[in-house]
Amino acid sequence: MTNYTPENILITGAAGFIASHVANRLIRNYPGYKIVVLDKLDYCSNLKNLLPSQSSPNFKFVKGDIGSADLVNYLLVTESIDTIMHFAAQTHVDNSFGNNEVYGETDEDAVVGNHEASQLLPTNPYSATKAGAEMLVMAYGRSYGLPVITTRGNNVYGPNQFPEKLIPKFILLAMRGETLPIHGDGSNVRSYLYCEDVAEAFEVILHKGEVGHVYNIGTKKERRVIDVAIDICKLFSMDPQTSIKLVDNRPFNDQRYFLDDQKLKVLGWSERTVWEEGLKKTIEWYTKNPNWWGDVSGALLPHPRMLMMPGGRHYDSEDGKLTSDPMTPRLIVPTSKSSPKPALKFLIYGRTGWIGGLLGQLCEKQGIPFQYGRGRLEDRSSLVADIQNIRPTHVFNAAGVTGRPNVDWCESHKTETIRTNVVGTLNLADVCRQHRLLMMNFATGCVFQYDAAHPQGSGIGFKEEDKPNFIGSFYSKTKAMVEELLKEYNNVCTLRVRMPISSDLNNPRNFITKISLYSKVVNIPNSMTILDELLPISIEMAKRNLRGIWNFTNPGVVSHNEILEMYKTYINPNFEWVNFTLEEQAKVIVAPRSNNEMDASKLKKEFPGLLPIKESLIKYVFEPNNRT
Repeated sequence: MTNYTPENILITGAAGFIASHVANRLIRNYPGYKIVVLDKLDYCSNLKNLLPSQSSPNFKFVKGDIGSADLVNYLLVTESIDTIMHFAAQTHVDNSFGNNEVYGETDEDAVVGNHEASQLLPTNPYSATKAGAEMLVMAYGRSYGLPVITTRGNNVYGPNQFPEKLIPKFILLAMRGETLPIHGDGSNVRSYLYCEDVAEAFEVILHKGEVGHVYNIGTKKERRVIDVAIDICKLFSMDPQTSIKLVDNRPFNDQRYFLDDQKLKVLGWSERTVWEEGLKKTIEWYTKNPNWWGDVSGALLPHPRMLMMPGGRHYDSEDGKLTSDPMTPRLIVPTSKSSPKPALKFLIYGRTGWIGGLLGQLCEKQGIPFQYGRGRLEDRSSLVADIQNIRPTHVFNAAGVTGRPNVDWCESHKTETIRTNVVGTLNLADVCRQHRLLMMNFATGCVFQYDAAHPQGSGIGFKEEDKPNFIGSFYSKTKAMVEELLKEYNNVCTLRVRMPISSDLNNPRNFITKISLYSKVVNIPNSMTILDELLPISIEMAKRNLRGIWNFTNPGVVSHNEILEMYKTYINPNFEWVNFTLEEQAKVIVAPRSNNEMDASKLKKEFPGLLPIKESLIKYVFEPNNRT
């Protein structure tokens, strides 16, 4: 079992009962964790519940509603959230007609509780919505790989609980010398866990729980509701016979909930607080803090409805100022009232580069909002600043060192090449992972060389899973190195570009432009990338959230001579050229060049309309430039 160590945690509903105990515990026990708490401060939440954490440097409070996608997205990005502990909910069952009970009732004679794989049979609207939400979240886990852990618990009690719940209601009524109302005949059986034990359970699940699993938080020690009332009467020296009153039952009041907590115990958790001890601690707290919630007389009714208690109104609705609570929040972010943000927004690195510039033009043409990153790949803090300022949906990395005027430059500038191509690319991938962003990484296919298993002219191309075998140039070494390391990042889509070609024959980086200016050229068939066709595909790949390694070339190969023949046919009928051998080429270059055929069948399967290299050359490059 490996422990999970979060860095930046968002806790929703953290001014509420259970979540406040969890938040205070984590802030106290893990000063290295940054804890951001989000709560809209509804009637049953109170900033005073977080007073133990107020002065802690790793604590930040945000007033807001989880229903605001803009606000939640803002927090995820600006706070670099890597873990969410979601507690926010409407939990009062009476309000749902008008304790997580998703399993439904348990048979009265059952000796084994509902386990995590038991069928969910909710019996009231509240528990039905919780079961439905659980199914939706699990579907995201299965379909999109969302790392989710689900917990199921039932009755929790202890300090800070809003008195619409059974135990604090009974305590406050007993403090006032009033009768304790019980729904039905009081025979309903429940299990009660003290809040600190539950907070410890969440602490254990956070660090040791397995993604995709469900954990019950429960206890095998059960008691009838009427027995709870009797115990409280005894501690207040009240006569149960005269102090307990039976009232109308609610529409459907499950007789029993019984959870099997064995799976959680395997992780090392166990209940620590016995009922008698926990109840005394709870009574002591309410006795010392009788006005914690303000006027709660409405909540003490036998069947309370959605009552906005004065004690729960912590902010003026217009200006967001604290009105009745001494605890000042450290951050208040208003929800956006503007129009919804665009579905896509790209952050592009490599503004001055060829591919980066073309990507910007494509975004403008397609109406996709985008911005170029200001940060340098080697400077992690500047990348974080870019993401937090721009708030993109996807990041495109077209930055890198390819050499000026060619890759020979890298042989004498190895440190600079490593800094950008390896360290910088990994920096960006890691920052994107931290912010849950997909990175489209323009890499190179110049990491392969024809060999015995992939001989020239055989039509057998190198596939995505093949290990790079070309180490002739330092540039290729760095690219192969970073490609291998990026396999550890599941948020990266690596696009292996080869000998890129575009319709802009004036661009000195264009492979056609290069060889048309050489005095001599080699004549070897290679896989190549027609940018006019493939760059729009890269945008579509981002929209589809595709990941992993892709040979980003047109199917098939084309030789230097075949390209120059097309150049002569379409561009300059007087063009002439001279060939020379690889041995002769080696005398005028510093580092060898990669020559290979790459298998583009994976890309072709995803995009069936992808043209073979020669057809693409004619359609996208030579016909638009036809001068003959």
